[in-house]
Amino acid sequence: MTLFPSSGTLLGRVWNPDISGPVVVTLRGGHLWDITSANAPLVRDICEMDDPVGYVASAPGLDLGPAETIAANATDTGHLHLLAPCDLQAVKACGVTFAGSMVERVIEEQAAGDPDKAQNIRARIGARIGDSLTNITPGSPEAETVKSALIEEGLWSQYLEVGIGPDAEVFSKAQTLSAVGSGALVGLHPMSTWNNPEPEIVLTVSSTGRIVGATLGNDVNLRDVEGRSALLLSKAKDNNASASIGPMIRLFDDGFTLDTVRAAELTLTVTGTDGFSLKGHSSMSQISRDPQDLTRQTLGRHHQYPDGFMLYLGTLFAPTQDRDTVGGGFTHKLGDHVEISSPELGTLSNTVQLSTTCPEWAFGVSHLMRNLAARGLL
Repeated sequence: MTLFPSSGTLLGRVWNPDISGPVVVTLRGGHLWDITSANAPLVRDICEMDDPVGYVASAPGLDLGPAETIAANATDTGHLHLLAPCDLQAVKACGVTFAGSMVERVIEEQAAGDPDKAQNIRARIGARIGDSLTNITPGSPEAETVKSALIEEGLWSQYLEVGIGPDAEVFSKAQTLSAVGSGALVGLHPMSTWNNPEPEIVLTVSSTGRIVGATLGNDVNLRDVEGRSALLLSKAKDNNASASIGPMIRLFDDGFTLDTVRAAELTLTVTGTDGFSLKGHSSMSQISRDPQDLTRQTLGRHHQYPDGFMLYLGTLFAPTQDRDTVGGGFTHKLGDHVEISSPELGTLSNTVQLSTTCPEWAFGVSHLMRNLAARGLL
């Protein structure tokens, strides 16, 4: 497993126990370098610059040590360890952006969150819906025709509305500073018995709407909770340690652009302590809504983000592989090790536990501001 990509300009954050706070880092020669300064004490500040790549490449810094060693300390808070690479950015997410995963959302709704009912529903309507939507452009006249046909068949769903209708689903995935980084524990709400990882690319967007880079994300998902009612989306999505982002933001340059993101292939591996193994993938080339459109639907005159935002783009991955019983599909077990990888962005690695046993989120915006002020950076 290669945690960090072999090329590109990388930007991230590390917790430094000596100062009881985070530092801004980049990767140079296999080592992480602290490039925090009064001019740019935050990742947010660098992402707002006209030339983030130029700044990071030339910024003076302090060598913190081998990146792989620091990454291995993720659960040891007494040593340098990786954090999620964003700081003041809002953490937003898009749902139902792939036709394949859209079918699974419809199945969740039809099953009312009951995994035992899902297999029969999948066999009855899954292929029919998926085949009819594969090449549909959301919001197009063709999409309206399909919508009318599905309504007539009694198959219309709120998930199909955001999947092929004019308006994308964009929701708040996590609170500012609450996302965890690579190597950390990710959390499941203890009420859930049917859940899964969601391997995604996460865009880094400035306050003006300029996409400045990308990284990997795990949008930990509670299928049973959301399946009971879409009004439970916040309870299904935003829990302690339920958003993982990392390992680092790769900034856009001549060799890594939005077109690279559009063509990216993500691989997912889940390895359980029970010997179970799951392989999955998500092909960005099959996304139904362009990342630029999703960004525009998030930020505009209707909604501003003065510190920018991170935007999960959704996933093609559909967790249908049986784990315990035939027709029961997949669900996490505590101790599952999850790896999400792409050659361009590296590997995001996490281990699954309950949100109630993961370390509590205790370092918020007020703590960050006081820490920076004490270090003479504000």
